[in-house]
Amino acid sequence: MLLVGLTGGIGAGKSTVSSLLVERGAVIVDADRIARDVQRPGSAVLDRMAERFGGHVIHDDGSLDRAAVAAIVFGESDDARQALADLNGIVHPAMQDEIERQIAAQAETDRIVVLDFPLLGENPRDDIAVTVVVDVPHEVAVQRLVEFRGMDEADARKRIVSQIGRDERLAGATHVVDNSGDLEQLRAEVDALWRELDGLRSAQA
Repeated sequence: MLLVGLTGGIGAGKSTVSSLLVERGAVIVDADRIARDVQRPGSAVLDRMAERFGGHVIHDDGSLDRAAVAAIVFGESDDARQALADLNGIVHPAMQDEIERQIAAQAETDRIVVLDFPLLGENPRDDIAVTVVVDVPHEVAVQRLVEFRGMDEADARKRIVSQIGRDERLAGATHVVDNSGDLEQLRAEVDALWRELDGLRSAQA
């Protein structure tokens, strides 16, 4: 197994790169999807979130009101930074346990396993052979969040600022995918990346 870390700031297009890697044969361990799974209705994680943030963050059907949580942890209050830290403290341990389980399931294979993790820069791992950062300029990320996700511009900027800085993220990269162009340019970047990953996998076999 070649374990690859894939990360990028919000709005960088990391999910698109992840999908393109799947097309080329990668196994994806998707941290965002795992985070949603551990917050499913009736879970211990959801119970702890309601205890910390209030019952109003749970819909009547028992599912998480993500917008209500986002308003708290990315809001204007003095408590927002602590609230975000508390949220991470609740969700991340359960998420990490499932990440480890999925990686371990591939350990004896010869697959390229990609850990798709937005917070890899904040939570580095020492078992990753390659760290890929999907990168776009700050203003491009803001524009895409507004245009494609329907975010308010001020909210988009707050979300970006809540993550580690672009320079710090890039400093941890072994490979950078520039996603500031169109889809065809991105496909070419991912093709080049895949050739390198395949070479590294063959070398370690």
